[in-house]
Amino acid sequence: MARMVRQSLVKFDAPLCETIVDTPKPQGREVLVRIERCGLCHSDLHIQDGYADLGGGKRLDTTRGMTLPFTLGHEIAGVVDEVGPDAPKDLVGTKKAVFPWIGCGQCRDCLAGDENLCVKQRFLGVSIDGGFATHVLVPDAKYLLDYDPLPVNQAATLMCSGVTAYGALKRLVDRPRQRNLLLIGLGGVGMMGLSFAQAMFKQKITVADLSPAARETALKNGAAAAYDPAEPDVVKRMLKESDGGFDGVVDFAGNEKSMAFAVSTVARGGKIVVSGLMGGQFALPMVQWVYKRMTIEGFMVGTLAEGQELMALARAGKIKPTPMKEEPMADVQKWIDELRAGKVVGRIVLKN
Repeated sequence: MARMVRQSLVKFDAPLCETIVDTPKPQGREVLVRIERCGLCHSDLHIQDGYADLGGGKRLDTTRGMTLPFTLGHEIAGVVDEVGPDAPKDLVGTKKAVFPWIGCGQCRDCLAGDENLCVKQRFLGVSIDGGFATHVLVPDAKYLLDYDPLPVNQAATLMCSGVTAYGALKRLVDRPRQRNLLLIGLGGVGMMGLSFAQAMFKQKITVADLSPAARETALKNGAAAAYDPAEPDVVKRMLKESDGGFDGVVDFAGNEKSMAFAVSTVARGGKIVVSGLMGGQFALPMVQWVYKRMTIEGFMVGTLAEGQELMALARAGKIKPTPMKEEPMADVQKWIDELRAGKVVGRIVLKN
């Protein structure tokens, strides 16, 4: 039997290690995909740590129910090698992107199309083995998306950073006030958001990030203005230059400082969508919330339908490619360390 090589989590808060197992044989509607590319995401770091930061020194244990060794990675694109007896046989040999946010298929959320909300979820690279490997077993052929003529790197990253940024921005579409838009945090998801926002909104897009390199990259890729949140009196300047703040704000960082910055720069009657998971606590005086008449919505990842919408937009040439760098799959731990240190601009895509 063929062997599958994986970069595995063998101990929480420890480096990944190479492990080799028999390649699984698909059953029922399962599909075995030979992985060509898998993107690296900040969420992979949280899973490796084994906890999420709740702020105030508190942590949410994310290790329960996980069996080690475990394979991270959820931005997957590759070639179908084998299918189960109930899956279409003509899939073999086709190139596909893999939608990873897979639910149980039976609960209220799944039946409504919101598998990304399922409490019994089977997210690839989160609760079942994912894409830092030569192969991945996908539970059902319906989670495979055609991506031709897109580059394989772009197709893979659309399945997490892409659908996350797209879904977050969709929460701001069709609001009555559409004067301006602010994107906070220019990591892999934030850069995707900048690209998508230019296709989804008519107004100019403003960005904010602590990194000079990220701000410079954003300006080269279509941002109208870029601000440093740490600059003295930057909020006062932004409120003046935006004529009272921003009607729409997406926080792609999701930490205490970024949320405080979002609240301080949102306009009266505006909306903040929080999509980042850096962690911490968020508190807001009720008077300020009511006085500004602001809306705050938490958002994680999109649905399969939104993934299909986004892929259609990208295949039609309506989405500009975002900065990404291709590296060997075997070097994944090196790039996890670089990402953790804040040294990555754009997206790292791992290649087999």
